[in-house]
Amino acid sequence: MTGEPLLNAGDLDAPLAWRNGRALTRRQYLADVEALAARLPAQGPMLNITGDRYRFAVALGAAMRCGQANLMPPNHTADTVARLRALFPTVYAITDSPAHAAQLDLPISRFDDALASATQIAAQREATPIDAGLLAAQVLTSGSTGAPVPHAKHWGGLVRNTEAGARRMAQQMGRRDLAGVTLVATVPAQHMYGFESSVLVALLGGAAFEVERPFYPADIAAALTRAPRPRVLVTTPFHLRALLDSGVALPAIDLTVCATAPLTPQLAARAEAALAAPLMEIYGCTEAGQVASRRSTAGAEWQVYDGLQLSGDGSESLVQGGHVPQPTPLADVLEVVDATHFRLLGRSNDLINIAGKRSSLGHLNFHLNSIAGVQDGAFWLPPESDAASAAVVRPVAFVVAPTLAQAALHETVLAALRQRLDAAFLPRRIVAVEALPREAGTGKLPVAAFGAWAERTLAAQRSNG
Repeated sequence: MTGEPLLNAGDLDAPLAWRNGRALTRRQYLADVEALAARLPAQGPMLNITGDRYRFAVALGAAMRCGQANLMPPNHTADTVARLRALFPTVYAITDSPAHAAQLDLPISRFDDALASATQIAAQREATPIDAGLLAAQVLTSGSTGAPVPHAKHWGGLVRNTEAGARRMAQQMGRRDLAGVTLVATVPAQHMYGFESSVLVALLGGAAFEVERPFYPADIAAALTRAPRPRVLVTTPFHLRALLDSGVALPAIDLTVCATAPLTPQLAARAEAALAAPLMEIYGCTEAGQVASRRSTAGAEWQVYDGLQLSGDGSESLVQGGHVPQPTPLADVLEVVDATHFRLLGRSNDLINIAGKRSSLGHLNFHLNSIAGVQDGAFWLPPESDAASAAVVRPVAFVVAPTLAQAALHETVLAALRQRLDAAFLPRRIVAVEALPREAGTGKLPVAAFGAWAERTLAAQRSNG
């Protein structure tokens, strides 16, 4: 196998990361990787739960230098960790948090910031290539039984995918490359989107990242203000909406990158106006990685990354080429415009059929969140046994809309939806809630957890009369 760089070095004295206004250079990174690799357990894989993005990147590189994969499960609950241990008996965790270390039933390696000495850093001249065929990451998704399902990510494929994504980001900024660009990411490095669009884009695309993951709007604004320009916000629709609704003063940036769920055109336009920068959405999936992007305010069509080709249509669409060597099904319903362009119609696993008509929950949520005054919202289709003896199961809409008059909320939202949706998909109930049970890191609504929450919420409302 050929070797691929761990770091697209360029100027080794250029920043790879920023911590409290201090630059951590690419040269220091390489020296820290070598120093940590010498201290790691002989066998992996590694569960990398460091909260600091630079430490995550160092541990990732050190694991690969030792020929070990990095495990990326959907969460770090006791149940998930137990399942990981059953799948990978020699797994260990690396952390920079004593609290995490105490909670995990795993062998623990503690991250020490005093890794490489000043002499070692100064002596570092180049990066040792990584075998392109190395199993660099195992991305684990929750299977139908709850058992984690591994998806192998080899280093060569990650390199090609990241390089294509970095080129697309640079194009949106009108730049040749990302050298000198600073990334501020609200998504964790342990999530595939955060992994690819912050850590790998810095390692392989020439950018640098802020080490922290700001969550609250004031913290995001402060991190953006600290970041040297040109600067990019890497975020999700959930975090972006909260940021724009907060009223916090926002600095101008040079690009917003967004993923995990399609944005409404209204939210994309608000973001571009508030941040004085274009907004680029990324489309991807666990199986194929990042696949396409679009300038959200320019239209509904997505363009695949360089080297990729689409085939098929509807619920059976395939992508191949570039970093996807084999034809790989996409887990969404697409309208394939041509081999390099498509429109996203919805998730194949959230298609619903009501009174003989088909739609997707993603499509319904898109229109619900387009309504003025709705800060967040989601449709839920009850199981047929919970349909209150109705002849046809009808969806329920949960909305966060504190600025709308609560007494007229149902009619206000329903009137707006009538302008957008077929009558078959209008919700039976519209339920006002303070917040939806979204994952803090990605803003996603896991299907099982959302369904259980919806049932509890409706039961509580019934018991309260």
